[in-house]
Amino acid sequence: MSMTFQDLVDDGRPHVFDGAMGTMLYAGGVDINRCFDQLNLKDPRLVRGVHEAYLKAGAEILETNSYGANRVKLSRYGLEGEVTAINASAAGIARSVAGDRALVAGAIGPLGIRIEPYGPTSLEETRELFREQAEGLLEGGVDLFVLETFSDLREIEQAIAAIREACDLPVLAQMAIQGDGRTAFGTDAALFATRAEEWGAAAVGLNCSVGPQAMLNVVERMASATTLPLSALPNAGLPTDVDGRKMYMASPQYMAKYAAHLIRKGARFVGACCGSTPEHVSRIADAVQMLAPRTRPVVVGAVEEEKDVAREPLPMAERSRFGRKLAAGELVTSVEIVPPRGVNPEKMLEGVRLLKEAGVDAVNVPDGPRAQSRMGVLATSLLIQQQVGMEAVVHYCCRDRNLLGMLSDLLGAYATGIRNLLLITGDPPKMGPYPEATAVFDIDAIGLTNLVSRLNRGLDPGGNALDEPTGFVTGVGVNPGASDLDHEMRRFYWKVDAGAEYAITQPVFDLDQLTTFLERLDRENLRIPIIAGIWPLVSIRNAEFLANEVPGVVVPEAVRARMRRANAVGKEHAVEEGIAIAQEMVRECRGAISGIQVSAPFGRVPLALRVLEALEGDRAQDLAAVPAAAEGD
Repeated sequence: MSMTFQDLVDDGRPHVFDGAMGTMLYAGGVDINRCFDQLNLKDPRLVRGVHEAYLKAGAEILETNSYGANRVKLSRYGLEGEVTAINASAAGIARSVAGDRALVAGAIGPLGIRIEPYGPTSLEETRELFREQAEGLLEGGVDLFVLETFSDLREIEQAIAAIREACDLPVLAQMAIQGDGRTAFGTDAALFATRAEEWGAAAVGLNCSVGPQAMLNVVERMASATTLPLSALPNAGLPTDVDGRKMYMASPQYMAKYAAHLIRKGARFVGACCGSTPEHVSRIADAVQMLAPRTRPVVVGAVEEEKDVAREPLPMAERSRFGRKLAAGELVTSVEIVPPRGVNPEKMLEGVRLLKEAGVDAVNVPDGPRAQSRMGVLATSLLIQQQVGMEAVVHYCCRDRNLLGMLSDLLGAYATGIRNLLLITGDPPKMGPYPEATAVFDIDAIGLTNLVSRLNRGLDPGGNALDEPTGFVTGVGVNPGASDLDHEMRRFYWKVDAGAEYAITQPVFDLDQLTTFLERLDRENLRIPIIAGIWPLVSIRNAEFLANEVPGVVVPEAVRARMRRANAVGKEHAVEEGIAIAQEMVRECRGAISGIQVSAPFGRVPLALRVLEALEGDRAQDLAAVPAAAEGD
């Protein structure tokens, strides 16, 4: 086609994109679980038929069937080696249909993974993944690129940069918004428009997620923020459940009506996304032929004021009593008590009251350890703080929540008084009693640490300012006995780099192992306050279970031999031997660490308190004076 995208921009008229590809392929009988991008190789006739239908309907720009054709998403189908072939074929099919009657836009969507700082994929790796896909589309003959349905500014920035490295074709950068006019990461669309212009996009816009009505005011805000042409490709309304199927109910007439409204608000390129068909596009094309976009005032300065700056975090000593002791270099003590299995927390709270009377600094509350189903960690911690008046250290894991769910939890937790966190990735469901449960693992402990660190600086995941910063004391887990210690050290480095302020180890039973680990931290300049995890064994069976079935826990043979001999004498003797072993670890490592965390095995708080008797001074006397209490889970 002799016409270019710039020609469409320069003529001052509105132009029409095509509609949904996935909706049409699904309607054509393709199973929802198949890789739609692979159809470019396996069934090009079907893909060609969709393009032909949209061209006949009046589309002036055809998007390639390549939304998910990046290496990451294709690897889920074992197709990571077909990136170039799939993308080149996608472009070639669209090119063969478009001829000189329409432009071909290479469609690129998000990678489908978290990138730094919330995931392990670096910005450089992200850019290379996008470049690989762009080069495949270039090989097939696209006229421009369309980035669509992005939520993360960092990711779309790397996608634009990747295309700019590969070629000088124009880029239309589109993000998906929610009902409030912001992306899922909280970024205002007007701010995105100015950033995309800075990064070299030829046009900016919105697609997917919402219907046309929700886009109207947002397009108007974007029109006041940038000189770039705008696009608006809404869904055909929001999906509705009809006989178990998700159906998009916005009619072609309704979509055409709102396409005209969007153009009057400043959009130059209109079309449709999920749920749309050639009939929707045909009505949109008919409706916009005689329309022109309104003249748009540019008020870039108003958006510049929204650029948010991180604030200095509150000093750790001012965030909590636990944080004050860590900051002062005082030895902290805590006891881990798991949440109750049912709805009655009273037995657990009785144990917490004993800890408070004994002068223990905090209660560690694990978050579904070993994928067990128990009372929620935040609710449990609030009960402890509100009913006993003792600080909780909340183990908060990534297994069960996505990034936005974590953000909601953390903001609510801070508002209700939670201050101390231990951020962990979490045990997989297959370890627990419900192995068929689905884990989330949207981000890992490193990404979660980055999230909390930003909250402490007053920024949400999208870099937008909160009304005020949070003040969490941010801890992470670490395993001195990891089978691959180099890997553990690399992960610990990234946790510290992300903002970890202290760490709690897995249960340690080997002083030499712990000492070697601490010395390595010092050599690599990674030393933050380290709290040693101590577990009083209660039987040889308990020791063997920890050694063989709990990931990351190392129980040396010498310790198991002691427990084996003690167990042969009797159960009570085994308990006493387990306490003695734990007390030895406390005494021997105390001078090298910043705190002690003792697990209460099977909820038996008195056993944990006896371990802490190994500490010298007034605290030991206080602990020894605590009476025995009923033991329970």
